[in-house]
Amino acid sequence: MNIYEILLEILELFLEMSPYILFGLLFVGLLNLYFTKEMIMRHVGKNNFMSVLKAAIFGIPLPLCSCGVVPASVFMAKSGASRGSVVSFLTSTPQTGIDSIIATYGMMGWLFAIYRPIAALMMGIFGGLVTKIAEKPKDIGKVQKRINTEQYKTIDKNIGLMGKIKKMITYSFSEFLDDIALQFIIGIIIAGLISYFIPDDFFEGSIITDGILGMLLMILVGVPMYICATASIPIAITLILKGFSPGVAFVFLAVGPATNAATFTIIADSIGKKAAAIYVVSISVSAIMFGYILEWLFSVSKLDPIQMVSYKHDHSMFITEEIQLVLGIIFFILLLMSLYRKYFRSILNKFGLKMDKNKAKKINIEGMTCNHCSMTVEKAIKKVDGVTEINVDLNDNAAYVNGNFDEAIVKKAIEDAGYKVIS
Repeated sequence: MNIYEILLEILELFLEMSPYILFGLLFVGLLNLYFTKEMIMRHVGKNNFMSVLKAAIFGIPLPLCSCGVVPASVFMAKSGASRGSVVSFLTSTPQTGIDSIIATYGMMGWLFAIYRPIAALMMGIFGGLVTKIAEKPKDIGKVQKRINTEQYKTIDKNIGLMGKIKKMITYSFSEFLDDIALQFIIGIIIAGLISYFIPDDFFEGSIITDGILGMLLMILVGVPMYICATASIPIAITLILKGFSPGVAFVFLAVGPATNAATFTIIADSIGKKAAAIYVVSISVSAIMFGYILEWLFSVSKLDPIQMVSYKHDHSMFITEEIQLVLGIIFFILLLMSLYRKYFRSILNKFGLKMDKNKAKKINIEGMTCNHCSMTVEKAIKKVDGVTEINVDLNDNAAYVNGNFDEAIVKKAIEDAGYKVIS
């Protein structure tokens, strides 16, 4: 095993992706300023086709992974959105986002970049409509009473231009990047290892490289996996370069980001076990269907999928090697800072360098799996009167709270944010 050659494979892929990830992160911050859950709720509150359609459309550009989308979906369910709308939003949102669309175009070509969001939209509509049809009239009446969404406002129109820029940059390169940093690194490493250890003709003639068996294998791997839409790109690229068909790779691109085992319980609690089951089955079925459609598109267009997704494109007209190297270094530094914030800082906190947890009230929470979760919980608790200090620890699955506050109100705030308090 040649460590140098493995690292070289990883480095080439990392440098190629870095400019597109950075560019996408800027758009993520911009979307965060103006694309709020409250705006979405104004359009998806009814139990009809238009609500299902709008929920899918709203979900396409939002940069939320299969974990980060859960609090937003629980918020929708508690605010009175139909189960069909919630399933539509849950299905379309994690599969793609403005960041992954840009990265997909740069790394996989125009066909995948166009096809992914269109397929995510149609899959969202399909899942939402199946849920709507399966939903009994008496179930609709069980929707929880609307909560006052004013307390969840995320935009302050009075913060000014500099305040908005600061908010945008903080979200893009801190909050959101913390969500995808480790997944992205793992995805790049996996892609590099596959590229190095598996010869290009290893799967030649194998029955799992295309067709239903290959797609079912991707569902078996992708459904329980926790991976974001952007981190799934290098793995899908490597699969295609090793002989898997574009349809099989697409199934992984769809179900990998769209679902994960860790958040299924929360989804089932918020929209019901029946709707949650429909959500997973509809994603799997529609992913296979759109996988076959993509196979057909490549067949009739005579496009070479290997040539299209090769990450060794010539981008010299737009991004020179020097610019690519500089942006790669910047992105690498941002990733290191993200890992420090998410992991090493929490380790330091355990030694009491930030907060004495022994003097704080510990509240155990179920369902937190990423930085977006911890930030959501922290913001919810901060709004409770009497809270003076908060430390949300993902590793402990708990929030440590100081101050003179009503514990019942804190627990309710956490549950309203989409998480379950464990007694």
